[in-house]
Amino acid sequence: MFNFEKLGVWQKAIEFADLVYDHTRIFPADERFGLTNQMRRAAVSISANIAEGTSRMSQTDFARFIEIATGSVFEVVSQAFIGRRQGFLNEENFRGLHSAADEIGRMLRGLRKSLGLV
Repeated sequence: MFNFEKLGVWQKAIEFADLVYDHTRIFPADERFGLTNQMRRAAVSISANIAEGTSRMSQTDFARFIEIATGSVFEVVSQAFIGRRQGFLNEENFRGLHSAADEIGRMLRGLRKSLGLV
């Protein structure tokens, strides 16, 4: 087992990517290379940056990857707003994504704070 697999925030990020994939399956086909792809890539980036950050030798480097992961969370939230406005996401799915993103964001802030670099 890799050390990042033990992190609750990494596990939540994997679940969040699953949620994004589930919700974007219903997006129009002409969005496959647009909003669908952007949301999925940003969601996958969260867990990937957490994992990569754990391989770094300094807490400062790790914290930088946590910042990047946090930026990807924000990116998905912004894109979810657009998806809702365009009628691709219903209110329930939007709220689910927003709530899950909020939880991951709080967990990432806590992780960064635990590194003593806030």
